Amino acid sequence: MQRKDFLKTLGATGVGMSVNWTEPFANLKLVDDDTPPSCVLIPSETAGPFPLDLTENNFFFRQDVREDEEGVPLKVKMKILGDDNCGPMPNVRVNIWHCSKDGLYSGYNTGGNPGQSGETYLRGYQYADANGEVEFTTILPGWYNGRICHIHFQVYVSSTYAAISQLTFPIDTKNDIYAANSDLYTKGDDPLNFNTDNIFSDGVEFQLATLTPAEDGEGYESYLEVTIQGTGTTATSNIEKETAKVMKLGQNYPNPYIDQTTIPLTMVQSSYVSVNLWDLSGKMVATLMNEEYLSSGEHAIQVNPSTYDISGASYVYEVIARNSNGIFKTSKMMTVMNGNN
Repeated sequence: MQRKDFLKTLGATGVGMSVNWTEPFANLKLVDDDTPPSCVLIPSETAGPFPLDLTENNFFFRQDVREDEEGVPLKVKMKILGDDNCGPMPNVRVNIWHCSKDGLYSGYNTGGNPGQSGETYLRGYQYADANGEVEFTTILPGWYNGRICHIHFQVYVSSTYAAISQLTFPIDTKNDIYAANSDLYTKGDDPLNFNTDNIFSDGVEFQLATLTPAEDGEGYESYLEVTIQGTGTTATSNIEKETAKVMKLGQNYPNPYIDQTTIPLTMVQSSYVSVNLWDLSGKMVATLMNEEYLSSGEHAIQVNPSTYDISGASYVYEVIARNSNGIFKTSKMMTVMNGNN
């Protein structure tokens, strides 16, 4: 199977073409360790002015979105949770995009954004792991007239529900980084504050990401917990409903795992089944099953990292079922831990 076909499969199962952008966003408000967290809904934000449909380009399924863009390295981590129980939402698709250090967006050529048509930098998507987390490698965005420094993100749950918002950073910390790297951020301090920005002027508490020096000394790290509508499970799209007539793919257990995990698979219809493992750059790293005939009923697929020479990381496991009714595909995320974790 080709990488582009796998990515199309993820695009189909992760998001459909009919998306409801009016659904509100929520964010997790943490309290002390002995008290359950309280999920607080916040309004969704505009996708513009420069959204692109990332499903149009296969290579947007990537963790490192920098390409050749210069800037202070930034690791952006988000944790996606459901508002009903504040539990993690695995397998949802998260897109991010933002401007360059000079305030330009890839993919557009307009008066205020010249010469960027055909460019693809600083855009990408990932799937949330077992903890509901995604992480991107990027740069600290710059700013442009009328907007404070920010990152756009979209969380796709199904073809009928997707959430969209923006995050920003503490102003003093961000401007200190600009000043310390004035050779890169030649426009200087961001002149706006939250009150003068037309997106964040109604409140920024639940969209304010952390911005701290990276533990490895390479740039900075950012973290934001985002709550969307749900109870820790994804909604079901029309495509998923059709797939469910053929098979039902469960979450591997245990997950995360070190040396052994089991993928539960229920075949509703007997089919020839293939199971492939993909890393987060979109590279197939292992074939767990290849066109094996499975009768209807319960099946358990065993995975041992040492057998397939895979290291500690998150992976997407994809199941393809072929029978007289067609070819059906579905996928989920699993996380392998190193033995010393």
